Amino acid sequence: MGSIRRGVFRSVRKTTLYIVVAGIAMALIFPMFFLFTFSLMSDYESYSEWPKPLLPRIKVEFRLTPIESVDGSYKMEIWNNSEKGFTPFGPEENTRANKSLRKLSNFIRNYSNCFISEKELSEIMDSVDQNGAETFILKKKVFNNYTRFFTLYSGAAQSVLNSLATAAMTVFLSLSIGGLAGYAFARYIFKGKNVLKLSVLFVRMFPPVAIALPMVIILGKIGLYDKPVGLSLIYSVNQVSLSIWITASVFMGIPESLEEASQVFGASKIGAFFRITLPLAVPGLAACAMYSFIYSWNEVINALILTQFNPTFPVVVYRSLLGANAQVHLIAAGSVAQALPAIIFTLFIRKYILQMWGGVKV
Repeated sequence: MGSIRRGVFRSVRKTTLYIVVAGIAMALIFPMFFLFTFSLMSDYESYSEWPKPLLPRIKVEFRLTPIESVDGSYKMEIWNNSEKGFTPFGPEENTRANKSLRKLSNFIRNYSNCFISEKELSEIMDSVDQNGAETFILKKKVFNNYTRFFTLYSGAAQSVLNSLATAAMTVFLSLSIGGLAGYAFARYIFKGKNVLKLSVLFVRMFPPVAIALPMVIILGKIGLYDKPVGLSLIYSVNQVSLSIWITASVFMGIPESLEEASQVFGASKIGAFFRITLPLAVPGLAACAMYSFIYSWNEVINALILTQFNPTFPVVVYRSLLGANAQVHLIAAGSVAQALPAIIFTLFIRKYILQMWGGVKV
């Protein structure tokens, strides 16, 4: 009887654990899924349909009917999923004149992300004249919002290059300076070692604004203001301290006897470091690179203060959110585009991260 109770208790505990883990996963995944879904919606889906669909539409159904009271005019309608019927779409003055065909075609493209040529639209109007009404389906350009974001917000493409350059230099400076300092803390004993190791974290206690404001003057004097190099120097100050702590722990976990054995067989101190210790420390260095890249890629406050004409991509997304012509679905597309490089970089080095956190080999 006792064994049955213990078995039931284990089953309940395991089921509860699964429910908690699934709940946490859903809490993390669902907002990202909704953001991605919103980035694929058209203007009409974003502002005219409620509740919002879980999945964006791939095809859109339209209906064109003549207005009997006005000769040569038509009423454009679109299928509304929330109301389960056709609702008015576009301006009321949808005339059959050739000069208005381009206007209507552009409106359909901008408002529903569906593309239709003037010739096709004219053929549909001719069919309406014969049959009285015409229903047609257009395939939506699902990723049109991403193209519109980089077209509408000038400088977005260049800002991506600025962000990549800043992130690359930040990773390099963080790994080179932080890695060497971490090795020194792990291998050498000197006076004030513990105090110095603790003091490197003090810089992370200050808010970014407190550091960015005086750096405007310093970078301006040395000619690095509004440049990726100057921004990477500011980011490196924050990331070097974290890299020192991570790499120091990693190097402490690598036996010093391996370097000594390598030196016995003729290797120099530097050669033993590069041939033995450094390859074993790659997982820790990959973790430092991941933190440095994600921080420098997504950081906004310092970049907002220290850039003016050469902003990073997060600054462009931030400004688009505050702009007078802000459109939620385009901002969602910019946010997803901002997240992609960090996700790709993390997936690229994932095997080293997994080796560090649990010794898993991929």
